Amino acid sequence: MNRCRLCVMPDSRPDTPFTDGVCSACLSHAKRETTDWSARRRELEALLETGKNGTGYDCVVASSGGKDSHFIALTLLQMGARPLIVTATTCHLTALGRANIDNLARYATTIEVSPNRQTRAKLNYAGLKLVGDISWPEHASIFTVPFRIAGSLGIPLIFYGECPQEAYGGPAGTETAKRMDGRWVSEFGGFLGLRATDLVGEAGLDKRDLQDYRLPKPEIMDRTTAYFLGQFIRWDSHENANKACAFGFKFARPSRANLWAWENLDNAQTGLHDHLMYRKYGYGRLCAQASVDVRFGKMTRGLALHSVHRHDGVFPDPYAGIPIQDVIAPLGLTMNELDKIMDHFTNWDLFDGVDWRRPLLKGE
Repeated sequence: MNRCRLCVMPDSRPDTPFTDGVCSACLSHAKRETTDWSARRRELEALLETGKNGTGYDCVVASSGGKDSHFIALTLLQMGARPLIVTATTCHLTALGRANIDNLARYATTIEVSPNRQTRAKLNYAGLKLVGDISWPEHASIFTVPFRIAGSLGIPLIFYGECPQEAYGGPAGTETAKRMDGRWVSEFGGFLGLRATDLVGEAGLDKRDLQDYRLPKPEIMDRTTAYFLGQFIRWDSHENANKACAFGFKFARPSRANLWAWENLDNAQTGLHDHLMYRKYGYGRLCAQASVDVRFGKMTRGLALHSVHRHDGVFPDPYAGIPIQDVIAPLGLTMNELDKIMDHFTNWDLFDGVDWRRPLLKGE
């Protein structure tokens, strides 16, 4: 496994090409210095004007209630827009997640779409078993629910956060995308090659159970267009967090396998999702966050490597204060069954003789 010579991202990350030892995310980040951000902002202002169509809302903000959701909504409000915040309720909402969703509702109208819990647990289990991702249904609903709400209400614009391929790396050419269309969602929307239709019959699920996890019909999709706000306004996770905190956002570091204390706080299942990402590809959430900090000059590469080696693979128990047993119990899983699933998806070419449950060393 080779790491980027500028940040610490490994070449085992999917869809992340390297050029002369530099990952695509670092190459994209360097282009920010020559981007005309004033022109991009004017483009955003023009877009917001097209959203004023008499529905009462200029745009939808696809939200989890996190620091980026706060930043998007507050930025659009300060630009004179009237956003409708649409939250697809997460799989295992934490107390911090609940508090931050409620906090954001102080500033703009919010719609929460909550799934059938029995169906959601079946989908969590299916995602974990079939593609090693307990968060599959959450990733699906993040993209489907805002489109459904915007389309049904006739709201022409949806805003998401950063373009993931620009911020974290992706195939050449994908980093310039400003729009999120159906093709983008199908390719990069976190489905991992698993579609809702593939799950019909799995654990007794039928088409009606899965309707909230499918993209709307083309005639509904055509009524609205989704954009990445980070392609119009310079995206900085630290600044986003600072702005969110100034408006009441609450945070606490969810686990030792996280560098930032103010990201991924809403879903107790996220720790398991991140740990399986580490087992599959040799990098976890801390590696991704440290790489961003290196690009922004907030951390040296040496310190980032040190942090990654000590913390990136630490098993997230508890996560956001919630024990792993409480996370898997609604799925009907035991720890032994979970271990077998995780071992199945572990890339043993990257790992040999790892003690996944090792206690933290003194001072870690």
